[in-house]
Amino acid sequence: MNAEEILSRIEKMVEPHIAIWDDPFRILITGILSTRTKDEVTDRASLRLFCRYPSISDLASADRGTVERLIKPVGFYKKKSGDVIMAAKIIGERHGGKVPDDMDDLLELPGVGRKVANIVLSEGVGKYGLAVDTHVQRISSRIGLSTSDRPEDIEMQLKRKIPRERWNEVNSYFVEFGKRICKPVNPSCSTCSIRKICNYGRAHEDSS
Repeated sequence: MNAEEILSRIEKMVEPHIAIWDDPFRILITGILSTRTKDEVTDRASLRLFCRYPSISDLASADRGTVERLIKPVGFYKKKSGDVIMAAKIIGERHGGKVPDDMDDLLELPGVGRKVANIVLSEGVGKYGLAVDTHVQRISSRIGLSTSDRPEDIEMQLKRKIPRERWNEVNSYFVEFGKRICKPVNPSCSTCSIRKICNYGRAHEDSS
């Protein structure tokens, strides 16, 4: 079973994770806030932030202390408050108030790594991107789709195995699959339709 077939199996088991925002700016800022933070906490923090600072220019001129209070308790909220304000300033000053649609330009923004950049590209600006978060990393390793623990390597390995037109689907399906079935602890292997070809699933079955 190849990687595309595995993705199709996962697609039948779960509904895709849907982002709460659909414009590049809010996807970008939410992505910066999301690092090492649960989705529920991130979503509530971003809602509070955008209610107070709805535009790039608003956030660029925001008071850092106020931003800290609005986004708390996301992880590293003190650092992230500075990152989101500076990212908004850079977008306004260097990119004419428009979120960049290029990987290199996105990576120059504070708080943005390849995961966040790929999410912006795939969900915000309509380009292809394959975002590797903890769910994608864990699932890829368990199944045997990746042989590295470095997100950048995993991204490239998956891109070689999955058709380009399906890259944007990987993160959304793997996130839900990771939350509902292939959980970090006590995964539901007995209900998983790919357990027979999954390295972790076979080992778990043999030991049960």
